[in-house]
Amino acid sequence: MLVKWMRCTVVDRVGFERGQRKWAGLPGEPGFRAQGGGWSRTRPGVVHLFGFWESRAFYDAFMARSHDRLAAAQNGTFQDMRVRLFQYRFDVKMGFEPKFTDADLLRVAHCTVHNDRAEHFALMQEKVWNPAMAGSPGMLRGVFAEAEPESEFLVLSMWDSAAERAKYRAERVERLASRAQTGADVAAITGDVIDMEPGWTV
Repeated sequence: MLVKWMRCTVVDRVGFERGQRKWAGLPGEPGFRAQGGGWSRTRPGVVHLFGFWESRAFYDAFMARSHDRLAAAQNGTFQDMRVRLFQYRFDVKMGFEPKFTDADLLRVAHCTVHNDRAEHFALMQEKVWNPAMAGSPGMLRGVFAEAEPESEFLVLSMWDSAAERAKYRAERVERLASRAQTGADVAAITGDVIDMEPGWTV
């Protein structure tokens, strides 16, 4: 499964949101699974969107055939668009499905990992971070994905309330990072917390 992460800064909110409704045509595209996202809590005007496709081949066919027509409605409404593609590695919580309808909060972490530490980082995600996140109240599901060959990883988790996620962070993150040796693995990490916009879910 291919995970597409899009981030941009909106300069015309009304126009952007109107154009966002045009993406309702995505379910007719071969290989499309789901798309959703919302507004950053920490960066005014910043939007994050996440799309899921069955494979890179289906995604490439969509980009060549239909993307520009759907995207035209949002021309001029945003700037600084950044797009990254990742390949699914494993679930953060068992039974991952790419759906957004029951989530009201997303958490994204983008990690650049030292090349010789990439497999250790993935192992620690599976053995240390995943059980902690899966056991946290309010955590619905998540996905761990990798961009090759840059040793970049994406961790996307979906939550049913901000308060529950805050409890997880406050209590456990520092201890978990020490146990997972995150400091030795990671060259750079960025992240954000996103308030879902239900009307953008496709």
